[in-house]
Amino acid sequence: MKTLLFTAVAAATLLPAAAMAQEDSSSTRRIEPYVGVMAGVHNYDNETSKEGIPPVGYKGRMVEGVAGVNYNVAGPLVLGVEGTVSKGVSGDIDWEYGAAGRVGVKAGKDSMFFGKVGYQWTNFDALGKDSRDYHGMTYGAGLELSPADLGSSAERSNVRLRVQADTTGNFHSIRPMAGVVVKY
Repeated sequence: MKTLLFTAVAAATLLPAAAMAQEDSSSTRRIEPYVGVMAGVHNYDNETSKEGIPPVGYKGRMVEGVAGVNYNVAGPLVLGVEGTVSKGVSGDIDWEYGAAGRVGVKAGKDSMFFGKVGYQWTNFDALGKDSRDYHGMTYGAGLELSPADLGSSAERSNVRLRVQADTTGNFHSIRPMAGVVVKY
């Protein structure tokens, strides 16, 4: 987990400088680092999964930090990677952290639909203070909405409203999240 946190902090501090150093900001091929804060719930079903999570229907509310970088490939196509760290604020989940690759399609002036695939680790409060982390594949899809596409007079905006839904393993959970993402 320390490596993941170090990588996220390094990306959040170094990538904005790289993005600002690009000479042609009007280029369609550019790097866009971003950071954000989101909140939501994670509900696990009560079936045994290959990750070994006990079948008791764990759930919890959480707050999440996200950091990543997108690369505008060509036209509306965007590729990216991101890391996340989530803290449970109520319920059965203590921590979640992970990394994912993203593929997105720009819509409107500056909004984007995206899908993502990655790997996630989860630690449950309900299993005790020193319980092990459960881990497995995670999949998701979402939308980032720019104020420029919601009627703002700005041509582009660095702030986006993000909504997404993720699942773990073989669809043994649902994790709707919403928040704000700032791109550089």
